[in-house]
Amino acid sequence: MAHKKPPCLVSLLLPLLTLLLPQADARSFAVDWEHDRFLLDGVPFRYVSGSLHYFRVPRVLWADRLFKMRLSGLNAVQLYVPWNYHEPQPGVYNFNGSRDLLAFLNEAAVANLLVILRPGPYICAEWEMGGLPSWLLRKPKIHLRTSDPDFLAAVDSWFNVLLPKIYPFLYHNGGNIISIQVENEYGSYKACDVSYMGHLAGLFRALLGDEIVLFTTDGPEGLKCGSLPELYTTVDFGPVDNMTKIFGMLRKYEPHGPLVNSEYYTGWLDYWGHNHSTQSIPAVTKGLENMLKLGASVNMYMFHGGTNFGYWNGADEKGHFLPITTSYDYDAPISEAGDPTPKLFALRNVISKFQEIPLGPFPPPSPKMALGPLTLHLDGDLLTFLDALCPQGPIHSVLPMTFEAVKQDHGFVLYRTYLPYTLLEPTPFWVPNNGVHDRAYVMVDGVFRGVLERNMKHKLFLMGKIGTQLDILLENMGRLSFGSNHSDFKGLLEPPILGKTILTQWMMFPLKIDDLVKWWFPVQWRKGEQPTASSGPTFYSTTFPILGSVGDTFLYLPGWTKGQVWINGFNLGRYWTKQGPQQTLYVPRPLLFPKGAINKITLLELENVPTQLQIQFLDKPILNSTSHGTYSYPLSDTQSTYEPMELSGH
Repeated sequence: MAHKKPPCLVSLLLPLLTLLLPQADARSFAVDWEHDRFLLDGVPFRYVSGSLHYFRVPRVLWADRLFKMRLSGLNAVQLYVPWNYHEPQPGVYNFNGSRDLLAFLNEAAVANLLVILRPGPYICAEWEMGGLPSWLLRKPKIHLRTSDPDFLAAVDSWFNVLLPKIYPFLYHNGGNIISIQVENEYGSYKACDVSYMGHLAGLFRALLGDEIVLFTTDGPEGLKCGSLPELYTTVDFGPVDNMTKIFGMLRKYEPHGPLVNSEYYTGWLDYWGHNHSTQSIPAVTKGLENMLKLGASVNMYMFHGGTNFGYWNGADEKGHFLPITTSYDYDAPISEAGDPTPKLFALRNVISKFQEIPLGPFPPPSPKMALGPLTLHLDGDLLTFLDALCPQGPIHSVLPMTFEAVKQDHGFVLYRTYLPYTLLEPTPFWVPNNGVHDRAYVMVDGVFRGVLERNMKHKLFLMGKIGTQLDILLENMGRLSFGSNHSDFKGLLEPPILGKTILTQWMMFPLKIDDLVKWWFPVQWRKGEQPTASSGPTFYSTTFPILGSVGDTFLYLPGWTKGQVWINGFNLGRYWTKQGPQQTLYVPRPLLFPKGAINKITLLELENVPTQLQIQFLDKPILNSTSHGTYSYPLSDTQSTYEPMELSGH
């Protein structure tokens, strides 16, 4: 019988080495509770991050903005995921073009930035309905951001699509997502539904596993209802707030672990009719340095703001309705046009005291272009194009229906009825219970008679013969993104009253204006007809070549009142020159066709036009129209080559 050889040392150690080697290579991001810090791959780590919203920046410019953030000394980027941007209709998903979230995560990885993801379902972000899809309101009695079964069913369906997509991008899976926020500032929402928050936490864990750090963010007064024991608690505050007091309040809910300010405000948002918001450089830099001295992790909101293209701006409710401007410049360290500002370099100096800054010169501002003035031509009033704007025809109802009821998410709906009797004298026309959401452009027999506005202007006086056509163009100025526990339905929420008569027998025309501009207007409409100039909702357009090099530019509309503007079929967003503070609209260079090609600009002016139908492209933005002066950044005169812009998405 042969004797067995004694096992050698290598064979004994091999199973042990097999167990240890994967652990040595394992990636991890975790909370070190004992030492009040984060650990990245087992090493003490602190993030200095900045917010950037991919949905406010054209896709071809993502890499540029992320690269500049990394050069500023940041090691992470924080971003929201707006549900309504990716699920425009129930069960219909869009992750293409400027909506390609996974492509953005890859661009962040190329820029060597970790990711802090905030998928909601509610995000605020000064974005249309806080990122919630407006089709939720097709069930009028739904209770948003609660345990309402209808809301939870929609949320579960959405996250069962989104979260598996991002699972491979989690840091421990080889990706760059180090932490994920559950909900957003829920403590500021009066519902305070603990079961709802618990449901979300369980759903995230079920779909993402136990390793990923899940957290909440709230203002100091919202920590009670916004936090959960099983989620890491963070806080948000700005330079003017008492850091010591607020971090002390945070410690009542999160006694151990790193201090985190998830939204340190570098500036602030703008409302139409208010001054442009700014935040001083000394205040911002001092606050950041004080937090970094404490060892805190900080995310700067915003580091680059971007633009509310199209109809995507949100609104606040602070005693009255406050829609947010098209520009989301935010007085951020990187301007709306992607240029470094003095604030950026001051913050970079602070960051360099605490961690290594990437070497190399900072890119100069992008080339800018001035052009014009250009004279626009009258295409015709909106009613002229009604058949093309609503090819399916109107919806009939005894009482007016909301945008949500006729499945119109954004933009405009035309309401039509007829005068029930002759008005020989000016007769009051109004909508009770503040029922205009948000602006109503009133026309009698095709003639513009004035505006009714939510919270502001409630009554007009009309005259006309029995049977005369009464048209009311309703504009959705953006659904509430913060400041209300009530659903923000759009359109005529109550039947209008003429004198003492409730008006009935309505036709609703949901308007597809973007389709008209993109597909019909490039063809000469109604050749041979010469429309007559008029006030009220009217289309104007012109074409122009760019003879020199193409650059970023800023569309200026002096004397125009309010409306929407498209360039080469792309919806730039709203202008409201008479209201301010924003006077110019940012036009990214890739949107414009280069030398030799014809560009087209189309305006829908809703009220009144200037004597001269002219517009200009400036090489500097004007974001503050008040007596405090204009607001602009230093710009470059250097030239650059053309890149085609990814137009899908906005």
